[in-house]
Amino acid sequence: MAKYSTGSSTAGGGTNCELCGAESNSLTRQTVAGAELEVCSNCASHGDESRSSTSSSGGGGRDRDETSRKKKAAQNVAKANPVWDGDSEHWEREGTNYDDDPLPYLVSDYGDVLESARQDAGQTREELADDLGVPESDLLAIEQGRATQAGVGGGLIEALEDRLDVQLAE
Repeated sequence: MAKYSTGSSTAGGGTNCELCGAESNSLTRQTVAGAELEVCSNCASHGDESRSSTSSSGGGGRDRDETSRKKKAAQNVAKANPVWDGDSEHWEREGTNYDDDPLPYLVSDYGDVLESARQDAGQTREELADDLGVPESDLLAIEQGRATQAGVGGGLIEALEDRLDVQLAE
């Protein structure tokens, strides 16, 4: 799924579908889960308009239940993972560590590389975390390929590279 708009700013004139990323010279603007996107003909069926017309014709109940279930699931995810809570005071007070300890670009399989190197060194995740003085959850996040989402800093990546003699950053 595309992370950001790859099409043009006018409907139909873009080159990449904003839903699947496929190249197309005939994109159409569709509302998908409440967001307006330029999509290819294959993804147009995912538009809210297509779903509502499908659910009102034929075997409607099942389609309507599926749409309702997906909408509720999306709402629950949004509630559990708010992007911004409307209160920036904690950022102003505490700041962020992005400037102080930026995460470098990581090699594509950094999680597997770290896990193998740790196991080769004969250490558990808990032991390595204790040795480095970091939360075990940060090491787990790195091994699972979630360093960015977990907010892991570049200092930990460097410490792991030094400790285990591996290359995690490009």
